[in-house]
Amino acid sequence: MFKSILLMCSFVIAISLVACSKSESGTNRSTAAPASSPAASPAASAHTPVASSGEKVGVPECDQFLASYESCVSGKVPEAQRAQFNAGLTQWRSSWKKLAETPQGKATLPGICKTQLDTAKTTMKAFACTW
Repeated sequence: MFKSILLMCSFVIAISLVACSKSESGTNRSTAAPASSPAASPAASAHTPVASSGEKVGVPECDQFLASYESCVSGKVPEAQRAQFNAGLTQWRSSWKKLAETPQGKATLPGICKTQLDTAKTTMKAFACTW
């Protein structure tokens, strides 16, 4: 039960990060860079590879989603916004790795990652990412 609540909370946080980043991309670009700078401090600075680390979750659906999302962020998202997206990527990877440590968590992850992929396809459309 606790893991389900933890999973849902991390999912909501990840969606919020993506939604916030998307709304900034639709506004004035000169305002987006300073707004994302404070958020960039806790995560990684401007390098995309730092957030990725290429670590596998151990669930094919999740590993595929993370690789595709990372590729989209590093290749399509403007530099000023990458730190926010990478923070979400790092959060997903960390949460999903913890969930994959238990048989129950590992069994729920394929559905969660497929749902996240569907959501990302919609939210990342603004960056012309291909999945």
